[in-house]
Amino acid sequence: MKQSQLFTKTRREAPKDEVSQNAQLLIRAGYIHKEMAGVYDFLPLGLRVLNKIVNIIREEMNALGGVELQMSALQDRTHWETSGRWDDEVLDVWFKTRLKNGNETGLGTTHEEPLTAVMKDHIRSFRDLPVYAYQFQTKFRNEVRAKSGIMRGREFLMKDLYSFCSTKAEQDYFYEKAKAAYVKIFERLGLGEKTYLTFSSGGSFSKYSHEFQTLTEAGEDTIYVHKAKKLAINKEVLNEEVLSDLGIKREDLVEKKAVEVGNIFNLGTRFSDSLGLVYNDEQGKSQPVVMGSYGIGPSRVMGTIVETFADEKGIVWPEAVAPFNIHLIGLFNNSGSVRAAADKIYRDMTSKGVEVLFDDRDVSAGEKFSDSDLIGIPTRYIVSEKTLAATVDGSIGAIEVKDRKTGKVEMIKI
Repeated sequence: MKQSQLFTKTRREAPKDEVSQNAQLLIRAGYIHKEMAGVYDFLPLGLRVLNKIVNIIREEMNALGGVELQMSALQDRTHWETSGRWDDEVLDVWFKTRLKNGNETGLGTTHEEPLTAVMKDHIRSFRDLPVYAYQFQTKFRNEVRAKSGIMRGREFLMKDLYSFCSTKAEQDYFYEKAKAAYVKIFERLGLGEKTYLTFSSGGSFSKYSHEFQTLTEAGEDTIYVHKAKKLAINKEVLNEEVLSDLGIKREDLVEKKAVEVGNIFNLGTRFSDSLGLVYNDEQGKSQPVVMGSYGIGPSRVMGTIVETFADEKGIVWPEAVAPFNIHLIGLFNNSGSVRAAADKIYRDMTSKGVEVLFDDRDVSAGEKFSDSDLIGIPTRYIVSEKTLAATVDGSIGAIEVKDRKTGKVEMIKI
């Protein structure tokens, strides 16, 4: 992409009504646009990052045996009434509205009920199990407050996978596989070092569920980290029983602020019982399907990455999710030879499949460098009269390469 074709503009100042660092930087760098509190548009650069996060998650879900589908955001209230979660006193984040025919509907906050209802049309026998169905879908939650940028939205993208198994043992086996897949996902996203498998309440379904919490001062959760074991305990469940179960001493834990970037739950037969999802076992006896749910918020992950790695100059993207691999900057100064050389380098790299953002604008070097720091692409290539005249390994003509994270600079042959 040529930067002159990119309609978005960088901003020197953060919007006055935005308090979170992730939203401030993403708005200033032209990645997102704020519609209202908790609601954001993803602009071209932002969409490229979001799609890269989604693709990493998709690859690991497919490797688990997951099958992708797309469900509706509008909800049939009867499924939720059957499960007991339509009432605002039970689930307090509903966005509800009335259709022209007078029927009430809601915008999906999660999809246990509707997907369980779908599976009633497809699961009959033990031969139909297990099923691991997942989607990337926009969720809506009527949050009381939304002050954490894209880390807590009223409208946001969610990956939710649901497992449908014949037995608890089968479900437990998949749960452990999903746990390992989540660890791999956060490693691939560049958050592995700062993300902890965190023990939290399992509710009525199991003794524990697991969150994946990334350390950041912008987080809303308090966790207690055991660095040696690379695990943590949510403040809400920290007690002697949990410490005993995990073989951990209280004095070995360190209190940290963190943001929940993923979670996995055993659901048991809670939803299959209420909605009547059963199968016939090998003896022909009807049995309830055993379920689990597994969530990751790609947009929340994106905000967390910004909070985790940004510096005083702007965003610093890990290579795996950066909108482009290379930020090519041409310092033309009315030099036709520099422009021609930069154009050729751009064409050569793109023809080889390298993702390049080419700053071909006629603006000052200072503005180009400042924008590049703010946008945060991992590697910067600079082409100028100086570099074209430089000699590297006996060859005239070079590119100055700068690493955005470390600031290291080197000259390479064109």
